[in-house]
Amino acid sequence: MSDKIPLAIIGCGIIGESHIRGYVDNPLVEVAAICDIDEARLDFIGDKYGITRRFTHIGRLLLEKDIAAVDVCLHNNLHAPVSIAAMEAGKDVYCEKPMAGTYADALAMEEARQCTGRRLHIQLGLLYNDETKAARRLIEAGRLGRLYHMRSYGYRRRGRPYVDGYATKEFVNMTTAGGGALFDMGVYHISQLLYLTGVPKLERVTGQTYAEIAMDEERRKISGFNVEELGCGFAFYENGLTMDILESWAIHARPFPSSILCGSLGGITLSPLTLHTREQDMESDLAVDLKAMNYLDHTVYADAAFYDNSQQHWAHVLAGNCPQIETARIALETQKVQEGIFMAAQLGREVSAEEIAARSVSRALEIPNLAL
Repeated sequence: MSDKIPLAIIGCGIIGESHIRGYVDNPLVEVAAICDIDEARLDFIGDKYGITRRFTHIGRLLLEKDIAAVDVCLHNNLHAPVSIAAMEAGKDVYCEKPMAGTYADALAMEEARQCTGRRLHIQLGLLYNDETKAARRLIEAGRLGRLYHMRSYGYRRRGRPYVDGYATKEFVNMTTAGGGALFDMGVYHISQLLYLTGVPKLERVTGQTYAEIAMDEERRKISGFNVEELGCGFAFYENGLTMDILESWAIHARPFPSSILCGSLGGITLSPLTLHTREQDMESDLAVDLKAMNYLDHTVYADAAFYDNSQQHWAHVLAGNCPQIETARIALETQKVQEGIFMAAQLGREVSAEEIAARSVSRALEIPNLAL
């Protein structure tokens, strides 16, 4: 028998297959089972990666005693019910981003984590890149001084799922996806900045969402496209810290610059990683050699490999090799500011953090193959 930790993939679509590929050569874990309601897709993926244990019923998969963890790769409004059921069944859970389709559903997942004592990990990919690691070191060393502003930028000129050619129609419908550009891309940039600033307490949010760019009308009709292709927001956090947000799937504009983080002593551009500061009355821009940093980390510090990427980190957490980054907490706070933008756009005014929490409602979908 293998001494690898057995886990299961729930959802074998584009994202599910990418997660399987991420585990294929991992010495710590193995994909012991897969689950998908589409039997043809299930068999295609199972045959392709040599996975013999296949389920079309999530509830039955969760009864498998040897499965230690599940990887939830479903559409956003399916995350909460499956993740909660898995934790209640004694499984640790890795879940795709965003955490859920609404803040209320994300909060239910966090409460289930606390109640069951299981691990819950959310795929927030930018937390593990070299830019984030270098920025974190500079911040912890005090090189930025007092942090006061951050800017979250994400750009695609044409990149809407399905209507622009990629992926399936479920990505662009509120019923299944819960949101568009802010959920697809904004989650990465917002969570990266919240992680770097220590997950500050949100106070209030304003913003607007748009879907204005022309698209193929037949694909619009088939998909029921009703999510945002551009999300703009401004958030206020404790101690005077602010964040402005601009996330695009489709826009007539030049590419946006990188996300930034500003402090009283210095600032950071995240890509390419640059430290902006003032030394002896001289303005300076310090370009960081990330390749050299990465090489040094992996040759001198053994635990650097525990944080190479989200799945690698998850495997080491399951193996007990390192403490877990609090991705559920970061993802929950990311969800709060995202929902604040949606809410502010709908109400036509600024909303407080308390109002976001009070007004948020579950949009989780009923899953026929979950209950036994």
